Amino acid sequence: MGFIDLEKQNSKTLFPGVMITAAWGDHIMMSFVDFEYAGASVPEHHHMHEQMGMGLEGEFELTIADETKVIRKGDSYCIPGNTPHSAKSVNGPARALDIFHPVREEYK
Repeated sequence: MGFIDLEKQNSKTLFPGVMITAAWGDHIMMSFVDFEYAGASVPEHHHMHEQMGMGLEGEFELTIADETKVIRKGDSYCIPGNTPHSAKSVNGPARALDIFHPVREEYK
């Protein structure tokens, strides 16, 4: 992909009030996750991909396995593959950057 213009990347609705815009290379993917309003959520799920991320705007509650923390701008996290996790925006809109390895084909 070389240089990436996120404005030209397709966005997808994952769940009501949760949109993603992704960019990827051969072995790694970044996904900008936008929670459009307070309470917008990603239900508990798991996948084989290792996932790291960072809060960019607003606040969201992130549960990884049995631990829950409110993620704010600058907070980072790491979710091992096949680990249950979920997220929910608190106090309004929020934005996160998620990095995946390997690439999540379903997000292309």
